[in-house]
This record gives sequence, C-alpha cells and structure tokens, in this order.
Amino acid sequence: MARRSIGIAYRTTAAIARPLVMLLFRRDWTGAHHIPAEGGFIAAVNHNSYVDPVAYGCFQYSAGRPPRFFAKEGLFKGAFGRLMRAMKHVPVARGGAGALRALDLAAAAVRAGEGVVFYPEGTLTRDPDLWPMAGRTGVARVALETGCPVIPVAQWGAHLLLPPYGRMGRLLPRRTHRVLAGPPVDLSRFQGREPGPELWREVTDVIMAAVTAQLAELRGLPAPTAATTTYGP
Repeated sequence: MARRSIGIAYRTTAAIARPLVMLLFRRDWTGAHHIPAEGGFIAAVNHNSYVDPVAYGCFQYSAGRPPRFFAKEGLFKGAFGRLMRAMKHVPVARGGAGALRALDLAAAAVRAGEGVVFYPEGTLTRDPDLWPMAGRTGVARVALETGCPVIPVAQWGAHLLLPPYGRMGRLLPRRTHRVLAGPPVDLSRFQGREPGPELWREVTDVIMAAVTAQLAELRGLPAPTAATTTYGP
C-alpha cells in the first residue's frame, strides 16, 4: 500500500482501529485477492451491525486499499466530521439535489482511483434472518457511470457483539468476524442501455443478488429467493 497517498488522518485512525478490531474479534477474512490492487472500484457490502463498518474497513485496509465510505451526512459534523472528510469519506444526503451531489462525489472518487464502499441497503438490515434487503440504486448509478468493477462483499459476525437495533453484548468470548469478497459482478449486459430508474433498479438487484450469494456461502445456508424490503432509489 502506498502509505504516502493515505494521509496522516487515515494512518492515525487505522493505527487505532486495527488493534481494536483484533481485540474484539477473531477474524476469518477471505477473498481479499478480489479487491483490485489499483484503480477505482466499488465494494458493495451488507450491513447488520453498527460495528461492522469498522471491522470491514480493516479488511479492505489490510487488502491494501483504504476504504472510502459512502456514509450518512449526519456523521460529517463537528470534530468527527472533520476527521471523516480528512479520510476522504463521501457524505450522503437523502433525496433531491443533495443525493445527486453525493453520487457525483462518489463517482469522482472512483475516477480518482479510490475504493468506495457502498452499503446499498442504506441502513441496517431489518430482515428477521439478517439477509440483505433490496438496495437503493445509487450503487448502480455510480457503477454504470464510471464503468468500474463492483466487488460483492458479505460479512457476518459483528452482529453477535452488537445486534442491529439492539444492545452491546459481552466482549468475551470474542466473536468471529467473517468476510467473503467475491469476483466483480458481471454488468457487461447492461452496457449501452439508456440510463433511468428501470435500468438502475435492475442493476442494483443484480449487485444485491451477488452480495446475498456471498453471504449464503459464508453462512452455509441457501439464499432467499429475493429481497423483500425495498427502500427508494
């Protein structure tokens, strides 16, 4: 990893976060070879715990690519917000011109060679069995606009420490955080089609199906036939 390109804010935060993740979790991380060594890309990741962005971030960082999170605008306030911006994360505003501006920023980051992390569901999963929900279409818009690789990533285990919408559990015994990154999603059949809501939804569903397939492999369970909950584009 070219450390000089990361910046002091990122290096300092990583120096704190990585030992913390190692303290909290055992790690079973596979598929890092699918993370592109260079060039812009999107990592599409499932989300089932408020802890998992830190844990996944350490996975991608360990793979040699600092993650630039496509994160809620509310996190970009005060001193923490200044740190988020220094680390080149991308603030997301919901709806209207703010949402379009966020997608433009994400696309610019990809074109600049960054590895941008999308949680396409837009929130913690509300599926009772913790499968991914249907995704928002921003990930598809950026993927189609930039033509970048989209890496489907499943993670599992952080919810055992901090369940979605639940309370923190005991720190011991340590849980295992598992990650499985897959090969880029094949979006070639969508090239040349007129962009619009129908295409964005179709591409998003293909990406989310790939993420769900990775999670099914990780959990050793059959994947559900379709996501049942959809949040708007």
